[in-house]
Amino acid sequence: MSKQDADRLLNAFAQPRSVQLWRALLPLKSCVSFMNTGAHPDDEISTMLAALIYREGINLSHACSTRGEGGQNAIGTETGVDLGVVRTREMERAADILDMTQYWLCQYPGDPLADFGFSKTGEETLKYWGEERTLERFVWILRTERPDIATVTFLDVPGQHGHHRAMTQSAYKAVKLAADPKAFPEQNLPVWQVKKLYLPAWSGAGDAYDDDLPPPPQTVEIEGSGQDLIIGMDYAQLGQVSRAFHQTQGMGTWVAPGKQKKWPLHLAWVAEGEPANEESIFDGLPRTLNDLAEYAGAMVLGSPLFTAQSAIDAAIKAWPNTKTMNTSLLAALESVRDAMRICPDSAKAEVIHRLRAKELQLQRALYWASPIRASLLPEKISARPGETVRFNLELDSDFAVGAHLEVPQGWKVEEVGPKQFDVTVPDDAAPSDPLPDIWSPLRGNENVFLRLMWTLEGVNMQMDIDPLQRLNVLPANEVALEPKALLINKRSLAEKQVELYGRVDGALTLETSQQFNATRNDDGFLLSAQADVDAGLYELPVQLDGKPASFVRRMQYPHTGPLVRAEDAQISLRVLDAELPKGRIGYVGGGSDRVQYWLSQFGVDVVTIDDDTLAAGRFGDFDSIIIGVFAFRTRPALLDNVEALHDWVRQGGNLITLYHRPWDNWDKDRVPLAPLEIGKPSLRWRVTDQDAEVRYLQPDHALFAGPNKIGDEDWAGWHKERGLYFASSWDDAYTPLLSMNDAGENPLDGSLLVGAFGKGRHIHTSLILHHQLDKLVPGAYRLMANMLDWQSSQTD
Repeated sequence: MSKQDADRLLNAFAQPRSVQLWRALLPLKSCVSFMNTGAHPDDEISTMLAALIYREGINLSHACSTRGEGGQNAIGTETGVDLGVVRTREMERAADILDMTQYWLCQYPGDPLADFGFSKTGEETLKYWGEERTLERFVWILRTERPDIATVTFLDVPGQHGHHRAMTQSAYKAVKLAADPKAFPEQNLPVWQVKKLYLPAWSGAGDAYDDDLPPPPQTVEIEGSGQDLIIGMDYAQLGQVSRAFHQTQGMGTWVAPGKQKKWPLHLAWVAEGEPANEESIFDGLPRTLNDLAEYAGAMVLGSPLFTAQSAIDAAIKAWPNTKTMNTSLLAALESVRDAMRICPDSAKAEVIHRLRAKELQLQRALYWASPIRASLLPEKISARPGETVRFNLELDSDFAVGAHLEVPQGWKVEEVGPKQFDVTVPDDAAPSDPLPDIWSPLRGNENVFLRLMWTLEGVNMQMDIDPLQRLNVLPANEVALEPKALLINKRSLAEKQVELYGRVDGALTLETSQQFNATRNDDGFLLSAQADVDAGLYELPVQLDGKPASFVRRMQYPHTGPLVRAEDAQISLRVLDAELPKGRIGYVGGGSDRVQYWLSQFGVDVVTIDDDTLAAGRFGDFDSIIIGVFAFRTRPALLDNVEALHDWVRQGGNLITLYHRPWDNWDKDRVPLAPLEIGKPSLRWRVTDQDAEVRYLQPDHALFAGPNKIGDEDWAGWHKERGLYFASSWDDAYTPLLSMNDAGENPLDGSLLVGAFGKGRHIHTSLILHHQLDKLVPGAYRLMANMLDWQSSQTD
């Protein structure tokens, strides 16, 4: 049995057809639509949304500004855009659990509407994103989805993340602009009036944020307690099932059954004519199809809509009797279509989009209630322009079902055998979009998907089904070179080998300036620098047959499947001037940084410390040990043997701990050699301005003196921010070396602490040095060399 077969069996068992049918019935209950808005994947209020769909049947959507590419990665080493690609897929999987349509404001790699790092004000964020573009995208999403209700996740108050504040500020403007025909007419979309805008009536304060102002008063609440009796899980648990797909963020928390929960909301804005005083979020809205005719002022629709809703109610009551359900669902579908045909023009703006949604939902429910069983699977998961991929269809039914493959314009589909299709990717096909704009639970989302068509009792219907594996289109001119980023130290001018993986058809060249030589060899390229090479960052384009080549980033996790992102092929080369640290150096990785890799590139001989060495407390082979990001959480053997590590320090060892959060098993009295507390919420203990002034509290300290003299130029060119989760308090055994702050805030002195213990020392830093190493920032390498230098540790 293949792993793919095993995974399919386990997934099928975990999602019984009867439960899929039940879930397809839920959104038929209501024709109210509810949009939650946020700034990052995982900002959605999952457990509240679960109650709205699983109990009320509200049609859900989520508008997210960024792809979360500026966040941390709890399960891998992807950062930046690559992390955004993974988080996009995680968000799609999370949305599926909530039957929720997902929209993104950020559309492509390099879009200014990105997660550029932590921000403390909405104004700063919108300056980076561009307020006009933010509003244009927001309005497009509102006009496309047409929600009745919009609810932001966070408040626009000091102490809250600037990205969150920007989305809340923009929501107030966007709901008004979406109804204004003069706003963004180039969208060619009908205007839409959101009826209500809600704010959370709870504080967003916690481990990360610290709302300065109290939340607004509650005007209404959503009951979050209770359970879905068919699935057998509480609504809060179902919400956490959705959150569990945000694995890069470590989300998903078990909730004990029976826990009571209410969600207080504040009605912040209401459209003209809508009730300002309410007892329920449904007040003034057409909760079911029964209410829609009167709401839209189109009583001619009363009879078909009443018939449709009555049939829907009967179908839900009949579950799991599929024969009875089919009869009722067919009657509902015919009535909905009748209502669309006779809908007067004056009512179409409020009616047609709701009925189109019901038409799709009813066809989906009829599919799950029918004996049709269908799936589509490609024989391979990637293809290049001009290549053909075989898709195998599994289709079983008691009656005739038409099936064809939907493909992009210009692609070719040929049925080559029973339930077999050959799909040819055109020669000019672009690589797969790594950041799709929309994900829908009701429509095909992949570049190739299955469309089924069948007729029951004279009623025609269709259903879109995505393949079990997506087909990723790769660029025709892909080359695989590693590493894609290099360091050359002027102190040694060591040659660097760029390895070529796989076969390349054509002439491969690496474009360099006169300061470098790139010699083609059997393994790739041997890159060297002239003796007088200038320090700096160089981008060296890669060409294939004289044309720009492409790199492909590949990512895969069990919960995401294979993901790819193509980019222009170029080698980033940093030339710097730095002395290397002396001594034997060990590294304890936490799985969330590439510090060992970059130190090795720098020329430092670093040895990985495995769990056996940790468990035995064998640290005597090392002069310096660096503890990677989050390692006290992810490496239990490290925490279990921290006392042995302390003994090693007192005997002369040089220990460096990189940034940790309070919940990364950082016990302030046990993990450091003397009490050292990490501050929270993080917003109060971080410096987000990467160019913030750095002041020396101990300018003559040995750490700044050698082997590299640290000066102002070492703080230039930093990326994203200076650091986060600074120490908030520490024992007198530690000495703070630096002070810094964001504009208008008090100085923070806990970014770099040094303490002497016995014959050794402990350095704890909250500077994001691991990120600066990734970005080839020279000062980060020079400072890291000083921290790791064993000789300087003996002179503190």
